[in-house]
Amino acid sequence: MKSSRRIVSCIIFLCLWGWQASAASPSPAATDKEAQTKATLALIKRVLPKHADQFQIAFIPKEGENDVFEVENGNGKIMLRGNNGVSVASALHHYLKTYTNAHISWNGSNLNLPKKLPSVTQKERKVTPYKYRYYLNYCTFNYTMSWWDWKRWQWEIDWMAMNGINMPLAVTGQNSIWDRVYKKLGFTDKDLASFYSGPAYFNWFWMGNLDGWGGPLPQSFMKRHEELQKQILAQERALGMTPILPAFTGHVPPAFKDKFPQAKLKKTTWQGFNEVYILDPDDPMFTSIGKEFIQEEINTFGTDHFYSADTFNENTPPTNDSTYLNDISKKVYQSMAAVDPKATWIMQGWMFSYSAKFWQPTQIQALLNAVPNDKMIVLDLYSESKPVWNRTDAYYGKPWIWCMLHNFGGNVSMYGRMNSVANGPANALQDPKSGNMLGIGLTPEAIEQNPVMYELMLENVWRNTPIGLDSWLPNYAQRRYGQKNAAAEKAWEILRATVYNGAIKSGGPESIITGRPTFNKKNRWTDTDKAYRPADLIPAWEALLSASKDLKNSEGFKYDLVDVTRQVLANYADTLQQQFALDYKNKDTVAFRKRSQQFLMVIEDMDKLLGTHQDFLLGRWLNAAKGWGKTEAEKKLFEQNARNLITLWGDKNSVLHDYSCRQWAGMLTGFYKPRWSRFFTHVNAALAQGKTMSQKEFDEQSKDWEWQWVNGSESYPDKPKGNPLEAAANLYQKYQPLLKGQYALL
Repeated sequence: MKSSRRIVSCIIFLCLWGWQASAASPSPAATDKEAQTKATLALIKRVLPKHADQFQIAFIPKEGENDVFEVENGNGKIMLRGNNGVSVASALHHYLKTYTNAHISWNGSNLNLPKKLPSVTQKERKVTPYKYRYYLNYCTFNYTMSWWDWKRWQWEIDWMAMNGINMPLAVTGQNSIWDRVYKKLGFTDKDLASFYSGPAYFNWFWMGNLDGWGGPLPQSFMKRHEELQKQILAQERALGMTPILPAFTGHVPPAFKDKFPQAKLKKTTWQGFNEVYILDPDDPMFTSIGKEFIQEEINTFGTDHFYSADTFNENTPPTNDSTYLNDISKKVYQSMAAVDPKATWIMQGWMFSYSAKFWQPTQIQALLNAVPNDKMIVLDLYSESKPVWNRTDAYYGKPWIWCMLHNFGGNVSMYGRMNSVANGPANALQDPKSGNMLGIGLTPEAIEQNPVMYELMLENVWRNTPIGLDSWLPNYAQRRYGQKNAAAEKAWEILRATVYNGAIKSGGPESIITGRPTFNKKNRWTDTDKAYRPADLIPAWEALLSASKDLKNSEGFKYDLVDVTRQVLANYADTLQQQFALDYKNKDTVAFRKRSQQFLMVIEDMDKLLGTHQDFLLGRWLNAAKGWGKTEAEKKLFEQNARNLITLWGDKNSVLHDYSCRQWAGMLTGFYKPRWSRFFTHVNAALAQGKTMSQKEFDEQSKDWEWQWVNGSESYPDKPKGNPLEAAANLYQKYQPLLKGQYALL
């Protein structure tokens, strides 16, 4: 075995030596102006098919190192200029927002434009103070993007370009790279079957958190995702973006220990999953496999010289010895640079926040100082709530990026820290202690919720001063809804002071509805604490309802009214839960049964409400998953992945259960309500016998039932039904007296 290991290492070294000359060559699409022109014009036509001929585009030089755009009238058309496709697309977006009050969003767009677009009153020129505008989190690729096809990806890339994103994470299709690399090392399909995760768990597989869960992964899926990645990268590069590809961080198949018994392997565990094997960077094979991985990736996808690697994602290193940490960091970087001398390591700074007790100044400096300052960029992943830059001397000289994380697990609760996002980036940019701050970014675990927070964050891209919310919010409401409305503006002022004045916590407060049933106010992943009084949100609901007649045709308004109604009812359910918990404690059987039935009624009413809007449908998620299947077996596997991720997450004993909970139509009556009904049956049986209910016994029974649901196949609607405005108004008539009486007592 020892000799076979040497032979493989030598083969890899010789092959890499021969490939070095071509490894670092840039992707042609990244520098081809003809390709950028074609891609940019195609974007304009997709966004505005009936108005595209009213625009002209031109490319202009950067202003120093910074991107720039211009908008003005020219030859009877609207002239959009920029130094690349992203800048021109940003010029288009600026024009639409400024001159037509348009709005483009995941959750309802407003593109109700006049046949003849208005002229530009005077030439405008914008220069961004941020060299890089980063986008995406590894988790986003699963909590939101697991089942995306090219059409959905293309829309997102257009949105990215119009919002100035120029540095997207791009990790789709990586299993094909792993597959070819490990097969060159002699591994078989059988060896790798227990290695690759299912489609909904790629992110945690890539980060070395788990092996095999949700698999086996069909080769057909790998191939289709590889082709999808090629489309994604081609589009991003043609618009002038510099995508970030993943690098090798040591994750090896379980069979590695048998094939290479002398290899230095360490075992890690994450959140109760089986042990995963990580090849120690001190082992010579680490560098050789890392080189092979980068080379295969470049051969397949090209490169823009940015690589992401996170060696200790939510795992504690075996030692806090600074020499060890420095050596590891050096080896990881060398495995990139040996193939691509222009390689820059993009490192997520999440571990410095997540494991702050371990990562003290000595350890952080050891990890960072192993790499030249101009070869690493650190993402301050959670700047809006728990910045790390301001307690590490701005990462000790490394370039870094201010990021908004915002969402955890794909939860849909209304939440955000508006004041922090409106002021934080500009204040950091002007702070003399911010060191080498090169950009801003979005790093959510999931998207397609709370659209106002993402639009607000991206408003920072083309400015270097804080955003005045007093003027920005009314303008946002006008653009989103298509017209100015006093009631809507009032609603947004209330939302700003309540749900969007959030506390520093891991995402928004969840409703107890989505947690495993209990009498406690919260459980591990279901934190119902709010930074506002639930009663204070009701006037926003009432204000939006009063605006319904005028704004009834706005898609964005429909989404927001449904979302606010959902939040009000979810808050009420939390209150009811604490009341029936008290009824149980007081042994008031009559009151307990009454309130428990009211609680179930709220869940059912929420489900009917959410069923009126396409963005809140479980059926869309499940059917999109099944749509990737080529055979019945694949469809079943992918549906199980989709169900599992948003419920138990892992097996029936998973500690991550309900982490990725979703308040969606179908989930509420198909999963959460039956689970709560079982809880009430369990409690009522205990009350009837004069016994104390056993939470432990219920949890064990619940685990079995939840696992049956994960493996179920009942269908759920993927098309909305009913009128969202009427549904919200009817629920107000039903619940307003109850809420008024309820909150008057608090």
